[in-house]
Amino acid sequence: MGTTYSIKAIPLEKNIDTQILKKGIDSVLVTLNKRMSTWDPNSEISQFNLTHSTEPFVISESFRMVVKEALNVSEKTDGFFDITVFDLMGIWGFGPDPNPGLPDQKQIETVLSFTGHEKINVTEKTIIKKHPETKLDLNAIAKGYAVDKVFHFLQSKGFIDLFVEIGGEVQCAGRNQLNKYWSIGIENPSGGNKSNQNFAAIVYSDGGAVATSGNYRNFIELDGEILGHTINPKTGYPIRTNVLSVTVLSNSCMVADAWATALMVMDYETGLKKVTENPYIKAVWILDESDGSRVVAKSVGVTIDDSIYKIIS
Repeated sequence: MGTTYSIKAIPLEKNIDTQILKKGIDSVLVTLNKRMSTWDPNSEISQFNLTHSTEPFVISESFRMVVKEALNVSEKTDGFFDITVFDLMGIWGFGPDPNPGLPDQKQIETVLSFTGHEKINVTEKTIIKKHPETKLDLNAIAKGYAVDKVFHFLQSKGFIDLFVEIGGEVQCAGRNQLNKYWSIGIENPSGGNKSNQNFAAIVYSDGGAVATSGNYRNFIELDGEILGHTINPKTGYPIRTNVLSVTVLSNSCMVADAWATALMVMDYETGLKKVTENPYIKAVWILDESDGSRVVAKSVGVTIDDSIYKIIS
């Protein structure tokens, strides 16, 4: 997945063999990589992307579950979340097969003709592409699914007080070693007037998942403007927005991961409306104001105990 993981757990008994646990965790992650990594040419998803057949393609249950949930989020976000963006990312220079230079309008229109969540169907054991050129990219949801799988693996081993983090996406339960709620820092996007602060806010959680999507690490330059790597799947262009990052809280890290990406594509007002309509998620936004200041916005039900910026609801 091109990232790191960190796990904190309080064992119920002494003399836990952490090496055996680590091997079990790694086996979960290796299996998921073999199914959903676009960086592995032999993975399940890569094989699906290589085929031009529109016949049913047999896939593993975990792959099917992730695609099914992705399509569900696509429907609920009016297509702002889309896993068929593999070639869109590529023409803008991102992903395992990036194009040199910037795409022209014709290239973008060509790729848009075979992208869109409606180009994919899922059955009980297969996935079907309706256009032979359609390709999948699960990077905006698979990491969250991996967090959930590792979390449930450790729960099956008897752990109750547990914190699992992969590349900044988190699932936790119980309390930490000080018998307090787990504290999760929301990274402070680079730039701004408080760039020396690592975290913009701290969220305390007694259980559940937290995932963040940001637009301040990978950049491209377009017409003299520096833009982030988040691509609007409807227009085919990088987004222009004052939303610097979105953090989503949910019971499932897979759900939180997907929604964080979707909300990054939307403006704040649209995103807040979508979150308010969905009882299964809450969200925190870091917004760049027109005067150069920043604010932290949150939906109803989110508790932020510490923030370096003004908090609005």
